Amino acid sequence: MDLGRGSGAGSIIAYAIEITDIDPIKYGLLFERFLNPERVSMPDFDVDFSDKKRGQVIDYVTEKYGVDHVSQIITFGTLAAKNVIRSVGRVLNMPLPDVDKIAKLIPREIHITIEQALEEVKELKALYEEDETVKRLIDISKSLEGMPKNASTHACRSCYY
Repeated sequence: MDLGRGSGAGSIIAYAIEITDIDPIKYGLLFERFLNPERVSMPDFDVDFSDKKRGQVIDYVTEKYGVDHVSQIITFGTLAAKNVIRSVGRVLNMPLPDVDKIAKLIPREIHITIEQALEEVKELKALYEEDETVKRLIDISKSLEGMPKNASTHACRSCYY
């Protein structure tokens, strides 16, 4: 068995039921990030496989469960507040320092929207209300915010169902 990797390797349960060969107590591994009371969703548990042998795992699962029961999963990256402002600024040929100044006014919070930033940041709201170029940038950005920007294969690579 390969040594466990990823967050699951820090779990005493994973060690006890032989998902991993790593004894988290022996190596002082922490599993506490899953105990964070600020976490919105329930934690998930996964075991990563080394890139070197991942293909073997996919082949094994495909052989065991059948090609019609194994698939790769797509994941989408979306245009978040800062990213969409920078992207729209490039398309509008706005000077990078100007766009960067506006993007940096958006707080570094997970899942913050442009609308929330306008409510929270007085300087951003003032620029929006006083400068037509900034208003246009932000209005276009708000209409594109949250849209998919890229697609890739999910980190699990292959799942069976």
